[in-house]
Amino acid sequence: MKPRLLLAGILIAMFFAAVDCPAEISNRVVAMVNKDVITLYELNNRIRELTGRTSEEIKAEDEETYIELRRQILESMINEKIAQEKIEELGLQISQADVDAYFENIKISKNWTHEDLLQELKNDGLNYEAYRKQIKDSMEQEKLINYEVKSKAVILEGQIFKYYQEHPDQYKEDERVRVAGIILLVQDKENKDELDGLKKRGEEILARAKNGEDFGALAKEYSQGPGADDGGELGEYNPAELEPELKEVIDGLSDGGVSGVISRETGIQIIKLIKREGGNIKPFEEVRDDIYDTIYNEEISKRYTTWLKDLRDKSFTKINF
Repeated sequence: MKPRLLLAGILIAMFFAAVDCPAEISNRVVAMVNKDVITLYELNNRIRELTGRTSEEIKAEDEETYIELRRQILESMINEKIAQEKIEELGLQISQADVDAYFENIKISKNWTHEDLLQELKNDGLNYEAYRKQIKDSMEQEKLINYEVKSKAVILEGQIFKYYQEHPDQYKEDERVRVAGIILLVQDKENKDELDGLKKRGEEILARAKNGEDFGALAKEYSQGPGADDGGELGEYNPAELEPELKEVIDGLSDGGVSGVISRETGIQIIKLIKREGGNIKPFEEVRDDIYDTIYNEEISKRYTTWLKDLRDKSFTKINF
């Protein structure tokens, strides 16, 4: 059970780390945020919490990547400081009773005693009191998001229906196709005469099928592939699962349609689409709530980005790296 330190569902969890050099003083200030500061000690602790590794270990692997990731983590910590100031300004603090309730819910859902909880935290390298603070911070940040961002997001019914009309492929029912095939195998791939003869025989069989002869009977007589004894039936598939070339052939057929002669490395194929089912766009009423969630999450993400930028613009920040 790992802590989620950033704004729930919005802030990006940074699973990477920064580094401190042995010569650096661990409590030196690495960033100023209005009247508050972030120390190197705090930054390194956050690195260890998120990754389970020290800064030195990560830097040793790739210093250039480490520098960028250190910047990302420090930026997220700055955002948290700014958000915490806003939480205090608006009086959105979470009580210790709320935190107690959070842990009680965990214990009930997991059927844990308090000792079980402490052991799980210990197994994850977490201190109980420190973890309580992290949960409190996370709950307050989520409350802030609800107050400042989510409460101001309004999704109109017209937006939902417009999205449905503009993204039909996202709401198609699963499609299934039942296919049969006549397969003629080549014995010597390097023998051009054999390949030409195989194609000629395939064209003759195809002509007979298109002239009305029963495809299943022709498959039983000539096919050397799977399903020959069952009239060439190859089974039922989701077209998306088929190899692109075969999918393209089947997409071009209607029920009962027969393809041309398809040259393959192993020989030739003639494909018949027996039946196509599904593939229709689901009714709007069936997918309306899913579309609402999609639009809502996009709107929240956009509003959060704008809101956070506005907070940053109004704040004094200075990074000392």
